[in-house]
Amino acid sequence: MPRVCFQLQVRPERLDEYVERHRAVWPDMLAALASTGWHNYSLFLREDGLLIGYFETPDLQAALAGMDGTDVNARWQAEMAEFFDDLGEARPDTGFLQLREVFHLEDQLHRENE
Repeated sequence: MPRVCFQLQVRPERLDEYVERHRAVWPDMLAALASTGWHNYSLFLREDGLLIGYFETPDLQAALAGMDGTDVNARWQAEMAEFFDDLGEARPDTGFLQLREVFHLEDQLHRENE
């Protein structure tokens, strides 16, 4: 399954609240993510606010479009936007910087065993 990694910047003065919000993500938001193709989704936060997200999805554009079509995502993104720097007019779910994968252990092991 394709892997997606992305980066955002959380405002340093909002780190504690950002973490707290993610301790109890709304059940309907969790269900929407799962039903629109966001699998094995994790967020990692550095002390300076650098946020790295990772998830797996069969189709990134379909996963993004699926979430874009939900009311819960619109509400969640509106509430979360204030936590981030450098988004401009974008929402967090569309304003992230996608990182390019350059190494994956299992892919290389698989190639060696062919």
